[in-house]
Amino acid sequence: MSSPSAPDPSRRAVLATGSALGGSLLASGLPLTQATAADRSEATPAAGDPWRTVLDDADLVWQRMPTAWYEGPFLGNGFLGSGIYAEPGAASTAVRFTMQHSEVQDHRPEFGSLFGLARLPIGYFTLEPVGAITGLDWRLSLRDAELTGTLTTDKGTLALRALIHNDRSVLAVEVTASEGERGFRWVFHPADAISPRAAFKPLPDGYQGNPPAQVADHDGITAAVQPLLAGGQHVTAWQERTRGRTRTLYAHVAHSYPRTTALGRALTAVRRTAQLPYSALAVDHHTWWHAYYRKSFLSLPDARIQRFYWIQLYKTASAARRDAPVMATSGPWLEPTPWPNTWWNLNAQLEYWLIHGSNHLELDAITRALSEFRDNLAQETPTPYRADSLGIPRTTDPQLVNGAASTLMGYGVGVPGQDPPTPEVGNLTWALHNVWLSYRHTMDRSTLQDVLFPLLRKAINYYLHFLEPGPDGKLHLPATFSPEYGGDSRDCNYDLMLLTWGCRTLLDSAELLGIDDPLAPRWREVLAKRVPYPTDANGFMIGADIPFAKSHRHYSHLLAVYPLYEVTGRTPDERALIERSLAHWMGFEGALQGYTFTGAASMSALLGKGEDALEYLGELMTRFIQPNTMYQESGPVIETPLSAAQSLHDMVCQSWGGVIRVFPALPAAWADLVVHDFRTRGAFLLGARRENGATRWVRLVSEAGAPCVVRHGIAGPVDVRDGRGRPLPHVDVGDGAVQVALRKGESALITARGDRPDLTVAPVRPNEDAPRWGLPRI
Repeated sequence: MSSPSAPDPSRRAVLATGSALGGSLLASGLPLTQATAADRSEATPAAGDPWRTVLDDADLVWQRMPTAWYEGPFLGNGFLGSGIYAEPGAASTAVRFTMQHSEVQDHRPEFGSLFGLARLPIGYFTLEPVGAITGLDWRLSLRDAELTGTLTTDKGTLALRALIHNDRSVLAVEVTASEGERGFRWVFHPADAISPRAAFKPLPDGYQGNPPAQVADHDGITAAVQPLLAGGQHVTAWQERTRGRTRTLYAHVAHSYPRTTALGRALTAVRRTAQLPYSALAVDHHTWWHAYYRKSFLSLPDARIQRFYWIQLYKTASAARRDAPVMATSGPWLEPTPWPNTWWNLNAQLEYWLIHGSNHLELDAITRALSEFRDNLAQETPTPYRADSLGIPRTTDPQLVNGAASTLMGYGVGVPGQDPPTPEVGNLTWALHNVWLSYRHTMDRSTLQDVLFPLLRKAINYYLHFLEPGPDGKLHLPATFSPEYGGDSRDCNYDLMLLTWGCRTLLDSAELLGIDDPLAPRWREVLAKRVPYPTDANGFMIGADIPFAKSHRHYSHLLAVYPLYEVTGRTPDERALIERSLAHWMGFEGALQGYTFTGAASMSALLGKGEDALEYLGELMTRFIQPNTMYQESGPVIETPLSAAQSLHDMVCQSWGGVIRVFPALPAAWADLVVHDFRTRGAFLLGARRENGATRWVRLVSEAGAPCVVRHGIAGPVDVRDGRGRPLPHVDVGDGAVQVALRKGESALITARGDRPDLTVAPVRPNEDAPRWGLPRI
């Protein structure tokens, strides 16, 4: 909790210092000065590779056959995805390798985002041995992003290696068969090209499925061509090549609309890739993944949670790329689901939070998509407001289009004070908070100037059309909808909290950018006269008309606490309000789901309650997380395990309000912990080590020269030294925090006075062993 004795730098000062960091620079890591490079060399161990150690330890293993997508291995590169598990109803005779792609969708907007623009299933391969399957021994290597192992049958063995190539977007599966299994085969099963929502909800009037796929040979390459009623096609092409005792399957998916160019592209991709033996294909694939992991490091003494964390980093890079579609609810691994598109009232936001602290901005599709398709955001607002407003509906396709508005097919952005359609109007502002996070973690001025400010200005402008003064002299909002509580309420906290954050961020950004915006007086008026957030004896209400009185999985009424950090417990009364609201929210069982517990863990971390945060994560792991770390409700929902990784980040480091807080909410059992190149707001890379329950050292590298205040947590007097070991001027601002002036590229090392600790990056010892994720032998 921030202490009054440790003043935070002003928001404007915090926002004002930065430099543009191009995408290639972010992807490769910022070059360091000679001094900083010399200092960083101390963090390289003399022997052994800490990344390899933690990654090998986190590999998932299977000694039992997975029977569903949430049990089996998964591969992906942000576009193509494959889940691997027993063929339903034929577990002893076939293994399914699904083929799904994040760009494959329908194009009939008249049927809405959930039917007419839905992601479409593609199909799957079955690996069919000669004999009956009697056992398996598989390992999913996180470091190599590759599945290896054997399948045993009553006729012999099949040794396999499988990957989805990072750059070529090809599924490659190499199989080496024993003599009795030489006759194994691959069979492709095209899926019906119909919205997966059809299995859960009635079809809209007039909707019909697309025609069947057409399978044919094309000069030795087989292709399943799926024509679409709206025009365009998606194509799965594959070829099997034999080299000695091995046979390798190469498969690629392409999508085109409105042209029918996918076939040619798919055939070309397979033809070029199949020329390479599997081992040659794997070389640059492994190189990309090895470099990916080395951008940050985290080790803690809870073996199961540490493994879970590294699996989420693997999962994120398997599901996300900057130039890929924003993750749908299932990521690229489409399975039967009522949610076959992108959801914007929580899911998309939570999916991408962990990219910031883990130093993986190269995966930020939200900033790219909101910028690229901003014109579509205007079309999703009601016609009278399109000239000066933007909004995003609850669900969209990858181009941010929702389509028709109806209770069956999906809603556009509603109008405050009207229903239908449901007035769910805050989703774009919340999505833009993700863009703001990307800006603050990189200090990339172009993100602020070209994306955040112009889009947030129009998102907030939509609210300004409806704010009205009440008899109390305060500005009030007409009834809007708080996801997913039910019912519309005046002065809905979801919207008031986002409106407040938006106006404050616009004012700060305009000052930084040197913009004399004519709307600035209105933004100031909102901050001065906005009605207080509705509360009652139980804490934050849904809104002025609706108390919080039933089980609710979503924390839409608590956004000012987390993730906006507008209400942080700076005073005893404010802290009591957060504690009361959190306890009341979590006190209703029934509707609570996985991300309920990740939100509660992060709010507990804000309050410095590491034991509570760990307890909530433990509940999540026990009750909701599946054997391969996936999560499901009615179908796959990818955001929950990814947001659990962010909850872990919030326990390890927080950097809101201009202060970097090191180890703010660690449970007592985590007496040893190490973090390296953790990215914070202000574009700092943090390294720190905790030993025997005490922080030993903290190291910060500044990428942008932003103001630096760090609450280091080291007891007693400290030394602050630069990259050459020389004393650095600093100011003790109280409550265990120091202020240090760092220019771009400079570093600071904080230790107890007179201490000269070992700065080696190395894994910590686990408190106790834990079973691996996957399906290890019982």
